[in-house]
Amino acid sequence: MGAQLRVYKRRIKSVSATKKITKAMEMIAASRIVKAQRQVAASTPYASELTRAVTAVATGSNTKHPLTTEVEQPVRAAVLLVTSDRGLAGGYSSNAIKAADKLTERLRGEGKEVVHYVVGRKGVGYYSFRERPVAASWTGFTDSPTYADAKKVADPLIEAVLTDTAEGGVDELHIVFTEFVSMMTQTPVDKRLLPLTLDTTEAEDEAAKDQILPLFEFEPSDEAVLDALMPRYVESRVYNALLQAAASEHAARRRAMKSATDNAEELIKSLTRLANAARQADITQEISEIVGGASALADATAGSDR
Repeated sequence: MGAQLRVYKRRIKSVSATKKITKAMEMIAASRIVKAQRQVAASTPYASELTRAVTAVATGSNTKHPLTTEVEQPVRAAVLLVTSDRGLAGGYSSNAIKAADKLTERLRGEGKEVVHYVVGRKGVGYYSFRERPVAASWTGFTDSPTYADAKKVADPLIEAVLTDTAEGGVDELHIVFTEFVSMMTQTPVDKRLLPLTLDTTEAEDEAAKDQILPLFEFEPSDEAVLDALMPRYVESRVYNALLQAAASEHAARRRAMKSATDNAEELIKSLTRLANAARQADITQEISEIVGGASALADATAGSDR
């Protein structure tokens, strides 16, 4: 029984060390969520107002432009998937990958060829393991993205949209990321960035529907204005998606680490009970052996006295 008690003690020590690690990771993730939430709150108004401005230009212009013009028969679509660089975040990355796979199936069902762009080592590893082609990938900044990172991601996407499909370009641009709803809820979503539509931009508020639309004059031209606005629009949307994903990643990791810490506490309690039972069994056995030895000695002594 002594060997069994040593096994329990080693397991309790191991689980306690794991608990310290998961607790520390939970606290780190909790501290980073606050910063990520502030960044999301700061970037969302800019992205919304820029989208509203682009929509205003689009509605006031008759120029055909990749930013606003629907292709009659689109043949290729780009899908940007945002995952995490690190694990230990529950189903955060896998849920985003599932949403991207579902979008890919839908686009292929519409007869479109899908070109994948991936952010995060988890997504890159997923596509690499399954030997699926990826046009471009980026890693190393998913937990704390900057606008420079968003620009680095957006540039090849914009170039693909502006390139003719016969030369490897795309007709549509979609993005799949995890939207931060609350500390307990993070939802994978897919949105179409280009061509721009009112459904995806949320450009009109309910209160503004009855207002008279203004007339616009463009300098030097409406096409030049759209050319200047399109990079800013895509960059701001990608940046906001990266920030939403980062906040979701930290929240998911905090929740996963809290669950791991709670499970470790329960396992320690269970192992402690088993260790106490083993110790009690050892004590009982020792007492029995002492009593038995004393009884045998007493019987032997009584026999010699006769």
